[in-house]
Amino acid sequence: MHIPDGFLDTKTAITTAVLSAAAVGIALRQARISLPPRSVPTMGLAAAFVFAAQMLNFPVAAGTSGHLMGAVLSAVLLGPAGGMLVMTSVLVVQSLLFADGGLVALGANVLNMAVVATSCGYGIYRLVLRAVPGDRGRVAAVAFASWCSTVIAAICCAGELAWSGTAPWGVAFPAMANVHMLIGIGEALITALIIVALARVRPELLKQGVAALSWGSAVMYGLVLVLGLVVFVSPFASAWPDGLVKVAEVLGFDQKALEGAGHTALMPEYQIPGLGSAAAATVIAGALGTILVFGFSFILAKFLIPPSRPNL
Repeated sequence: MHIPDGFLDTKTAITTAVLSAAAVGIALRQARISLPPRSVPTMGLAAAFVFAAQMLNFPVAAGTSGHLMGAVLSAVLLGPAGGMLVMTSVLVVQSLLFADGGLVALGANVLNMAVVATSCGYGIYRLVLRAVPGDRGRVAAVAFASWCSTVIAAICCAGELAWSGTAPWGVAFPAMANVHMLIGIGEALITALIIVALARVRPELLKQGVAALSWGSAVMYGLVLVLGLVVFVSPFASAWPDGLVKVAEVLGFDQKALEGAGHTALMPEYQIPGLGSAAAATVIAGALGTILVFGFSFILAKFLIPPSRPNL
């Protein structure tokens, strides 16, 4: 669902950038108030995991693939403010270093996947959890909220395409919604399985929506696991286009991405120029990106959260 440059016009890019900046500013302030010091490594690990998971496309149907977005997962672990910052960190690194989402379209991508998906998904999660309490209720709430977050973000993307004149609303809306209803099933299943696993091995991470993970555990176990996904699984991810790219191909505006290409990323499409093996390039680029996202989010959290505040 990463929008490349060329799909959006100037007014849409500017408007979404302003809205995203305002929302992220509020999230920064809220995180400074609400997140405890021990959530710092968890924030870095969550960002690294989301980055790695987004490299692992799974086949959906009719030559289309999808990947975990991770908005609800991040929000459940860190609260909506922390989740929003995690998603923003991932999207910034993806855009700047890998051209995964355009630089001009960064505001729209942050709005869709970091702001709307996280806040709406977390709100739905809390509502369902209130109606159906307990462990089973939590799994159901996470799954339903994850599916909803994917579809809602896709609908927002369709609205931006329509407002830009790229595709009519009556065409963009059903095309984006239908394919992401299927992708949302994968999002729901993966997120629910992760939450079930965490509930069994580290149930304290799911209490009160704020995770507390020790620095040693984050590095020794979490980051190693994430890098393992990148090294051993990412080369075998589905090569089919994702939902937005497939819709662009079907509706005939995919060439706009080539026309709107603005900046040259260091490792475009998770490849390293000059390296002959595509699989090796993906592994190296993904590993570097995972480490950078972890470090960026960790430093951001370290800067935001006063060390003197008591852990909750």
